[in-house]
Amino acid sequence: MNNKLLLLAFATCVGSGTAVAHDIADKKAGDDKVGMEVELNPVVVTGNGHHQLLKSTTTPVHVLSQKLIKEAGVTDFQDALTRLMPQVSFAPNAMGSYIRVNGLGNKYVLVLVNGKKIIGDIAGNVDLNRIDMSRVKRIEVLDGAASALYGSDAIGGVINIITDQSFDKLVNVSSDTRLSGKGQFSQGVNIDLSAGILSSHTSYFHQEADSYQNNGFTLNDKTGEAEATIAPLFIGYNSNLVSQRFDLKPTKALSFYAQGSYSYKLTDRPDTRSDVQGGSDYDMRSESMRWEAGTRYQLGRHALQFDFVNDNYHYGNLYQVETSKYKIGDFLRNKTQKYYEAELKGIFRFYDAATTIFGADWRNDFLKASSGDVDNNVYTWAGYVQHDMEILRNLSATVGVRYTHHGAFGHNFTPKVSLMYAPGNFRFRAAYSRGFRAPGLDELYYHYFKIMGKRPVITFGNKNLNPERSHYVSLNAEYSNHIFSLSVMGYMNFVKDMVVKENIAVDDDVRNMLAQEFPEATADQLNLLKTYGHYINSSKGVVKGLQVNATVNLTHDLSLMANYAYTNGRSKSGGEWTVLERTFKNSATAAVNYAHTWGNYKLNVNLNGRFQSRTYYPAYEDAPGYGLVNINTTHTFDFNRWFTLMPSIGVDNILGKTDHRIDTSTRRYALYSPGRMLVVGLKINFKD
Repeated sequence: MNNKLLLLAFATCVGSGTAVAHDIADKKAGDDKVGMEVELNPVVVTGNGHHQLLKSTTTPVHVLSQKLIKEAGVTDFQDALTRLMPQVSFAPNAMGSYIRVNGLGNKYVLVLVNGKKIIGDIAGNVDLNRIDMSRVKRIEVLDGAASALYGSDAIGGVINIITDQSFDKLVNVSSDTRLSGKGQFSQGVNIDLSAGILSSHTSYFHQEADSYQNNGFTLNDKTGEAEATIAPLFIGYNSNLVSQRFDLKPTKALSFYAQGSYSYKLTDRPDTRSDVQGGSDYDMRSESMRWEAGTRYQLGRHALQFDFVNDNYHYGNLYQVETSKYKIGDFLRNKTQKYYEAELKGIFRFYDAATTIFGADWRNDFLKASSGDVDNNVYTWAGYVQHDMEILRNLSATVGVRYTHHGAFGHNFTPKVSLMYAPGNFRFRAAYSRGFRAPGLDELYYHYFKIMGKRPVITFGNKNLNPERSHYVSLNAEYSNHIFSLSVMGYMNFVKDMVVKENIAVDDDVRNMLAQEFPEATADQLNLLKTYGHYINSSKGVVKGLQVNATVNLTHDLSLMANYAYTNGRSKSGGEWTVLERTFKNSATAAVNYAHTWGNYKLNVNLNGRFQSRTYYPAYEDAPGYGLVNINTTHTFDFNRWFTLMPSIGVDNILGKTDHRIDTSTRRYALYSPGRMLVVGLKINFKD
């Protein structure tokens, strides 16, 4: 780490970053007479499945541009979303982070890269280290059900990461480095080469962090007394991601691409010790290989495109402590996932102010889990159509439907209808969409037994589960001009047959049954078991919410932003309503941004914060609310047209807020920050 500090020492002078709800258009020093404008009109693709201006889409989409993310001074995916979007939260655990959008968790949120699903599910967490933040062009977040375009899993929302490859320069090389406390370090390097019809795009992205605690105690389940533990609140890790893409454009109308990536991640958990609890005999190791290829043919105003994806992911235990069964360095693979997808899509503009999409999609999911005793796969094939049109002046509509045949659950239709009335500076939108989620292979077939620490964890799948279906409705009103913008949206998401894990109490009869099901379990281990899990369908779930987003430009250099989200999520099972676990009712993000240019030097200063009410843990103590405030500064030195240097310095969690409660090993927290941390960074860009 000393070498990294030396590398970045000179970056600790001055600088700035920006985090506002909508991108603020850059102006050169001589453009002061034009004034600052709120750029409410970026190009988006996630809402209606084709590129269109944000103000023209009938489906509301939240956009985090590359400029926003860069000025906010973050190189971590979850930092970018939590600082800028109050309806999104993350909870680090095991190998990934549990993501929640508008009250609904991982399995209801579809994460895409360039419109294609990424896999990497570990214990209900998404391995977000597979996302190369140094390549992100923008992040688009679509609230609510979107199965008409995206199929299964898109009940709670869609997060689509759009990557950026430079084609306009012969050579484009960039390096982006960030260093902060607790060993948090990231490094991204990109090399883009373009020569006529062929271009090459190479990327390397590294992240690492140390494990840490906010207190060194845990509560004993039996006595309720505090006991010393070395179990971390946040588990450290080391990850690497390498990707290579080639683009070929032999004619103006025809293009091809091929891309491959490899990722590797290893946790850094404390080793088992005889004098204190909380250690582990092994670290978790994951690897992935992903291949993509596709082509696009532009037929005047129409386009045809074909894409194929093969994603492979596995993880397991890399032993760091010798046990009775394993030696140091032994690797035990726990889960292997494979995903195949092929999609043919046509985008047609038969007449002005209208776009029609026809698509056919085939997918095949494979899961092999030794601890869950699963080795199975399931396929889906689907066809969909969507039509965007201008009905009357200022009145637009989108209608679409997807037909899906699922290998385990048969046929399903998911329609979508949305309207937008746009007089002058106003936008009024109304939308209805249906969501569909097929239970995962783990929820269907798990016969799971594993020792976590000293305690056994047992989970049974359920082959009789019904697929989950949802009905999502939303109303949105927006006003914007060159100084001020305000957007208000209300929504309701009704989910039927939610798949939940029911915890069943263990008595002597149950222990005897479990001993027969899992002969590898010892009597002492089963005696520690209080409950075991079994997947069931609850009767229904309801999420109601409100979102408010506002920005204002006080001067050419100074802007303000405020975002608020109210979320009320509940599920009903056995006739009783329960608040959805890990949900919070009120959250807000805010930022003050100053940006000014003097000649070849630009200063950005950003003060931003996230404020969140208590997080619900039904039947347990709720996690208290919190407020985090960060400041970041970045200096941009444009030495000439081909070389840019951007050092930065800031402080995360200025007020030093932490959660020091003593909790049980289940880790029921909402705030995972270790406290106040200095952050320094350096970005270098070379173009020719």
